[in-house]
Amino acid sequence: MRIVVTGGSGVLGTQVVHRARELGHQVVPASRRWGVDLSTGEGLGAVLAGADAVVHAAANPRRSRLVDVDGTVQLLAAIATMIVPAHLVYVSLVGCAASKAPYARTKRAVETMIEDSDLPATIVRSTRFHPSAAFLARAMVGARRGVSREPARPVDPAWVASELVSHAVGERPDGCVHAPDLAGPEMLTTDQLADAVLAHDGRAHRFLRMPGLGRARAFATVADLPGPGALLGGSSFGDWLGRQPLSVRR
Repeated sequence: MRIVVTGGSGVLGTQVVHRARELGHQVVPASRRWGVDLSTGEGLGAVLAGADAVVHAAANPRRSRLVDVDGTVQLLAAIATMIVPAHLVYVSLVGCAASKAPYARTKRAVETMIEDSDLPATIVRSTRFHPSAAFLARAMVGARRGVSREPARPVDPAWVASELVSHAVGERPDGCVHAPDLAGPEMLTTDQLADAVLAHDGRAHRFLRMPGLGRARAFATVADLPGPGALLGGSSFGDWLGRQPLSVRR
């Protein structure tokens, strides 16, 4: 199969590209690095030529209007012009339908656009990825303002990528469908995440803070507990963290 991966140079996209190639598929990464600008549609027509599926992994909480919203508008329009529209697999956020967090609401708006497009599409909601959870844990360490114990099920992006590829190469749906949520194998509180990160970094324990997260603000209040029937899998946060260098990318 020919599979196009938007956001092909990101944390999730690179894993999708790797997994799809590992299975022997022809994979075309689509991002500015490869001459594709989702926000304007530049390069989309060429990259979609002959595509059987598109894994839509492009996302940017700090530029969500440009990347997530405008990019999806351009992508849907380009797929609609195909003689045989490619199967679109979109990765969204667990809890986005109920959350009031700005980025979660953006993700839900994108879901609605896909649902209304009448194109063959599979929407897969995932909890926060391990790199993002580690980034947030570090961001919340430092100020003595009490400890947050909000539960979460962070998930390994490599496992999510494998599930997305399975959807892409699987049965083509008639219209838009929602797949089961994806989440990690263990439930952790925010302070447990921070303790694990501090131990990994070799730093002493400190209290956590929730407000003023800066770059992490867009993710800070997104629900991290999946709905009924969710699939749980991938490496645990601790196992994933143990394989990382001291500086962990989000």
